[in-house]
Amino acid sequence: LKSGIDILVGTPGRIKDHIQNSKLELSSMKHVVLDEVDHMLDMGFAEQVEEILGFAYKKGSENNPQTLLFSATCPRWVYDVAKKYMKGEYEQIDLIGKKTQRTATTVEHLAIQCRSSQRAGVLGDIIQVYSGSHGRTIVFCETKKEANELAMNASLKQDAQSLHGDIPQKQREVTLKGFRSGVFEVLIATNVAARGLDIPEVDLVIQCSPPK
Repeated sequence: LKSGIDILVGTPGRIKDHIQNSKLELSSMKHVVLDEVDHMLDMGFAEQVEEILGFAYKKGSENNPQTLLFSATCPRWVYDVAKKYMKGEYEQIDLIGKKTQRTATTVEHLAIQCRSSQRAGVLGDIIQVYSGSHGRTIVFCETKKEANELAMNASLKQDAQSLHGDIPQKQREVTLKGFRSGVFEVLIATNVAARGLDIPEVDLVIQCSPPK
């Protein structure tokens, strides 16, 4: 930072710390990118983001940085909030549009009803039928506790490991490497794995309950 940089990538809290400690100066900033903007603003970062942008934006100025917002999902409130950061004539680029079918047409969707106590056994059967012995499966759970319990449940016939926020970053990387390379077939995760992970050739994705 002292010798000058072209691009800074950071979390709002950390960037704010550097500004407050006079280690970061944003007056000559040309571009601002908010990635996963719906997630960022929904998680209570809005205040921090506004504070950071306050150091680089002057109300009504034509020389404010270009602002780009990226998001996989854009509820109406995201656009309302976006107007605060963007010029009146901002451009909206929607890669989905008004299509009702928002997932790949090659993906089949199934819903299965079962008791909570039977879930591990049913999961094992579903994975065997739809993913086979060597296919890759990701199972999403609501909680870390659920992910751990399912991964260790004897009713699940396949090798499984869990991935969630309580697992240290280094171990997460080891787990993901093992999943990619086929050391184990089933990854049981909380929503920590829902964004930004590149895992090719996943045959089956299971959500243990409807996503909120």
